[in-house]
Amino acid sequence: MTSSNTPKSGISRRGLLRGATAMGAAALILPAGMRAAHAAPKKGGTLRVGMGHGSTSDSLDPGSWDNAYSQVFANARHNYLTEIAADGQLVPELATEWSASADAKVWTFKIREGVTFHSGKTLDANDVVASINHHRGEDSESAAKPIVASIVDLQAADATTVVFTLEAGNADFPFIISDYHLPIMPGMDGKIDPASLDGCGGYVVKSYEPGVEATLTRNPNYWKSDRAHFDAIELLPIVDAAARQNALLSGQVDLIDRVDLNTVHLLERAPSIKTLSVSGTQHYVMPMDSRAAPFSDNNVRLALKHAINREEMVEKILNGYGSVGNDHPIGQSNRFHASELEQRAYDPEKAKFYLKQAGLDSLDVELSTSEAAFGGATDAAVLFSETAKASGINLTVKREPADGYWSNVWMQKPFVTSYWGGRPTEDWMFTTAYASGASWNDSYWEHERFNKLLTEARSELDEAKRREMYVEMQTIVRDEGSVIVPMYANYVMAHSDAIATPEQVGSNWTMDGFRAIERWWFA
Repeated sequence: MTSSNTPKSGISRRGLLRGATAMGAAALILPAGMRAAHAAPKKGGTLRVGMGHGSTSDSLDPGSWDNAYSQVFANARHNYLTEIAADGQLVPELATEWSASADAKVWTFKIREGVTFHSGKTLDANDVVASINHHRGEDSESAAKPIVASIVDLQAADATTVVFTLEAGNADFPFIISDYHLPIMPGMDGKIDPASLDGCGGYVVKSYEPGVEATLTRNPNYWKSDRAHFDAIELLPIVDAAARQNALLSGQVDLIDRVDLNTVHLLERAPSIKTLSVSGTQHYVMPMDSRAAPFSDNNVRLALKHAINREEMVEKILNGYGSVGNDHPIGQSNRFHASELEQRAYDPEKAKFYLKQAGLDSLDVELSTSEAAFGGATDAAVLFSETAKASGINLTVKREPADGYWSNVWMQKPFVTSYWGGRPTEDWMFTTAYASGASWNDSYWEHERFNKLLTEARSELDEAKRREMYVEMQTIVRDEGSVIVPMYANYVMAHSDAIATPEQVGSNWTMDGFRAIERWWFA
């Protein structure tokens, strides 16, 4: 655990408010400084990536990106104002520095000069304004709308200066603005084209067919000289875990994510293959639609939460590559993690008690699942159905098609399996998935006290008071929320030994914080 006075990122609150003036360009080459024990990166080769996500329904609109394929593809072609480095520090990307007013309500970002989009357009402050405004406003359907809703005014003060005015202070704002939904895209007449493939990242899109393949080539004008080492990229959605593993073993791809933990030992024994396990904030969940019976009754939700054997799931589904969850989304690596909360355990008698409180002797429910949700999701659902029987809960597992799962099942069916990569800050995670009206509040949960605390904690600059608020919020979600969080899962990847990685790999998202394509190289 880190001190409550210092963020896990290593940047003090004062340093975060002051911004990155002292870091400058040196911070951008931080990953290179971690490679002391490795050979220097070299350019060349075509990287072929097989990913456990990707669908024919995927959209280019940044407000819709809801799976790791879209997010890795985005980071290959786009840049953001700020970047979370491999060690968790917040560093500049298209913003060179930032500063805040004393109350953290007004944030000023200086924009990097000399950056061009793949189309040849020069980046300026108006592109930043147009890119962020795409997610704002009453008509916005962006999943990022809740995290930019606090922006009441956004102006380009000049060609290289952008000023954000918030409705209330938010000391975490530079972290928030690194969200993967918020790439900086070329603007025209104050708007972006959400269907455009144009970016200013390390790779230029050559072709893209949703659910089939994306091909990219290195951007010859990329402003980061120490990134984008591959000549070309082939990004393939291979949702089936066995097919993904076989593609790596047969040499059809060089890198895969979401390794099947039931067969990870085969990869560990395979010549010329390396596995990579990174612990972070990724957690697997089972959201229940709080508007629909029987999940509208919190007693039913509590019964289900006590009817799941978390330890057994970590052992059998994750093969030990993870840890138990406690029905809230704030992980141990988060600054204000409520370590003092009692860990919820499998207790069939308590589950029966809560069923009786709901006026029930037994419960019949259906859980929709697919391997698209997470590797082992179907087995996890079956295991849940078995442990729930002792509580009088008859849980039917419905296997759903992988293709279209995120558009046809998630947030459509009343009880499903899903996953979250987590977020670097508590406010970010809660605002994205638990706040009232959030696009990705996948249990449609509403809680007046929680939402009041969420707003207050965001602008509270006293660290001790802020921690008290976040601990209370975690308690509310744990005991009154409509999401089961049974386990935290490591990011487990595998790659050819021809691939070299930095000494430190990011744990904020899979695939080195979604940036493996930019950060890795062929040895």
